[in-house]
Amino acid sequence: MQAPSTRAKRRVSLGDMDSLVSTSWLASELGSPDLVILDASLHLPAAARDAAAEFAESHIPGARFFDLTQLTDKTSDVPAAHPRPEQLAQALAALGVTANSRIVIYDDSMVKTAARAWFLLHAHGIENAAILDGGIAKWRSEGRAVENGMPAPVTAEPMTLTAPTRIRYKAEMLANLDSGEAQILDARDAARFAGEVADGGHIPGSCNLPFPKLFNADGTYKVPVDLSTELEAAGITAGKPVTATCGSGVTACVLLFALHLTGRSDTALYDGSWSEWGSDPATPKGGKKA
Repeated sequence: MQAPSTRAKRRVSLGDMDSLVSTSWLASELGSPDLVILDASLHLPAAARDAAAEFAESHIPGARFFDLTQLTDKTSDVPAAHPRPEQLAQALAALGVTANSRIVIYDDSMVKTAARAWFLLHAHGIENAAILDGGIAKWRSEGRAVENGMPAPVTAEPMTLTAPTRIRYKAEMLANLDSGEAQILDARDAARFAGEVADGGHIPGSCNLPFPKLFNADGTYKVPVDLSTELEAAGITAGKPVTATCGSGVTACVLLFALHLTGRSDTALYDGSWSEWGSDPATPKGGKKA
């Protein structure tokens, strides 16, 4: 494979599959026995959309519905906590995913939830997973085939997954206020970050990069050089780890995937994000309404 130009899509190789794949690549791979396509759509309550019902109505041929609403650890005190390893392993096994599967994830969500699914897999050591660039919206815009209905049940032996290493907790974020070991990057919009709305504010010292800035008009990711420009403009520098945060740990994963596309692996997710930090009266807060 030739090295990409500076304005080409980032190719982080997963065998013969990159971590960001095109609709044309996926179309050519449909039907491959080791390929598992997961629809990881999840919508904010305000959207009043039913992701499972929409999947049943129309999805990429062969896709299976990856229900992110079931992938939170309800035994944790952390809001919307990442799933336990055995919880994720069972969910993937129920979709026929094995250690040898090539996984392509897409969504049809305004908050780009394929990135959340991608991060959960990578954080638990499953690296043979990619995101479909532009999601199903681009697939449909190109007139490609879709199908309806729910797929027949398929199962696999659950993988043995270990605890994720790229998760940060509130105690670590508090310690970081003093150490400054990691840069904190917030994916929320500027008004929420600045505290100009009721639930606004931010972790002191954070940088702000609203996640929509990472995409082109057609919903595809910007090329690495442009992603790097956005990160630099937000105040992120090379050579120092980055912890991403947002409202509940979803759009922060978009930042993490963009950082991955620029070649960085020194990254982590603050699992509780603002829903935990902002609701704790003891945590220091930046922003006009902190």
